Order: sequence, then C-alpha cells, then structure tokens
Amino acid sequence: MGSFQNIFKELRIASGMTQTETAEKLGISRSTIGMYETGAREPDFETLEKIADFFHVNMDYLLGRTKAAPANGEARYYLNDDARDMAQFLFENPEYKVLFDASRKVKKEDIDFVKQMIDRVRGNPDDTGC
Repeated sequence: MGSFQNIFKELRIASGMTQTETAEKLGISRSTIGMYETGAREPDFETLEKIADFFHVNMDYLLGRTKAAPANGEARYYLNDDARDMAQFLFENPEYKVLFDASRKVKKEDIDFVKQMIDRVRGNPDDTGC
C-alpha cells in the first residue's frame, strides 16, 4: 500500500490524537492502529474509506497516490466553516442528530419564533423585549 503507514500516522499526530483516541473514534482497536502505523497490518477497503472520511482526505492521498492533501487537511465539500463544525459535532455526538432531523420538518416561522425565545433567554442585545 505504499506509504499508508506514514501518512496515517502523520494525520493522526497532526490531529492531536493518541492511538487510543483515534481507535475509539474509528471503532477499531488501539493495537490495530499501532499495526497500521508500523506497517504490520493494512486496512480493508471499508476501513480505509472510514479513515479517509474521518481525516477529510481522499483514499488516493491515504495510499500515497497523490501528494497533495486538501488544504489544512480538510475536504472542500463543506459550504463553510460553520457547516463543517456542525457536521463534526453531529459525527461526534450522534444523540443530537434527532434534533437536526426534527428541525427539517419545522416551518421557518416556527424556527424563527424559537430563535427569538432563545435570544430573549440569553439576553440578546438585539432583543427589544416586545
């Protein structure tokens, strides 16, 4: 697989995660992470795809077939930083997905009303109190 072991380790270290943290996020064992990084083991296709998605790179980059990773290690398929952060939050906290799913069935006026209520509770300076 070329330089997968080196690229994988570089991505993990650049993300500031330990082998244990990476293993938990990917749903594989810490020892498997260690074997990937030493070249003693290679991931199957599904795991390779999961790793690429997790680090926001394509599989060609992971396999060393392309030299350039996306800027800042992030894919360009997010509309903006807020969308990327929300997607990451939902990935890391799947229990909140139900709120996102429910909000897609709510009318815009209802969302605006709830936002106004939240702003009032928080003491938003734009709130007139009327």
